[in-house]
Amino acid sequence: MNKPQVTIVVSQRERFSFTRESLESIYQHTTVPFKLIYVDGNSPTKVQKYLEEQSQERNFHLIRKNYYLSPNQARNLAIPFVDTEYLLFVDNDVLVSPNWLEYLLQCEEETHATVVCPLTCIGKNFGETVHLAGGEAHIVEKLKEDGTIKRKVHEKHYFVNRKVAEIQHELKRQKCEFAEFHCMLVRTEIFSKVGLLDEGLLSTREHIDFCMTVNNAGGSFYCEPASVVTYVPGLKWELPELEFFMIRWSNAWEIASLEHFAKKWNLATKDRYFEKRYQRMGHRRHKGFLIPFLKFITVDWNPLWLQNWAINLERKVNKMITDNYAKSLPSHYKASLTSNIQERELVSSR
Repeated sequence: MNKPQVTIVVSQRERFSFTRESLESIYQHTTVPFKLIYVDGNSPTKVQKYLEEQSQERNFHLIRKNYYLSPNQARNLAIPFVDTEYLLFVDNDVLVSPNWLEYLLQCEEETHATVVCPLTCIGKNFGETVHLAGGEAHIVEKLKEDGTIKRKVHEKHYFVNRKVAEIQHELKRQKCEFAEFHCMLVRTEIFSKVGLLDEGLLSTREHIDFCMTVNNAGGSFYCEPASVVTYVPGLKWELPELEFFMIRWSNAWEIASLEHFAKKWNLATKDRYFEKRYQRMGHRRHKGFLIPFLKFITVDWNPLWLQNWAINLERKVNKMITDNYAKSLPSHYKASLTSNIQERELVSSR
């Protein structure tokens, strides 16, 4: 009766500084038996030591690599060690609530879903603002006048950025088409059908790719809003954290991911879905670090001309950091990474 049904796989999303809070939240609010695998990609010494101590104290499996990992690469390191019926992916910047896992398992067992996601909120205040409550993701085919077929991605997030208090009466368990890796419970057997996660997707579209792949294999998805987790964004201004953040959201990784995704699913990149993402290239770095830094050093003055100048400079610095980092990687990973990244100039239309 006490044999775990689920293995929780924790990996780093974009930073290290929330490691303790997130891990302690899992142990505090999870009452059903579980196994845990933690994938640590080059965390700074203080975090590395904490994870080593916790892995001994709590008896979980710690996988450590001395270089930064893309999200799918980190998850793939853990999947072969999972021997339970369910696998739960969760990022290291997520807080969970009481009975979060119990509700997800109950939904899995009652619906026989392949993947179940919780109500995922975002922000410093737990459970206040919706980030994701399920959604739609599939390929739409349209016949063009010249007789060719144009394939486009349809993606829709339910209740995004809405206040939970305002839509509480609308939140109910429902079938959907995708979940996000912030937190998702998966039937482990699906990986015997679809294989490991696609490591060609270095920084974006990995959740859409996985979910469409599962859908194509006959899988099903549910969102269970009785289970609530909160993704807590934020960045500590320390060099290891900033370096990882810069590489994780680098132009090189994002361009490579988008091009790989388009090629894999036979999609034209000259449509609104892709153009919007090319136009916003680097916005996570600028919003997460650069603009707050400019406001700090200029005491909130931060004129537009200075912001534009800083963004242009940051893009050059980001390329330098990413290139230098790629040179320092182990040869087997360097070859894989190099084959995935197709660096090129962004044209003005993007």
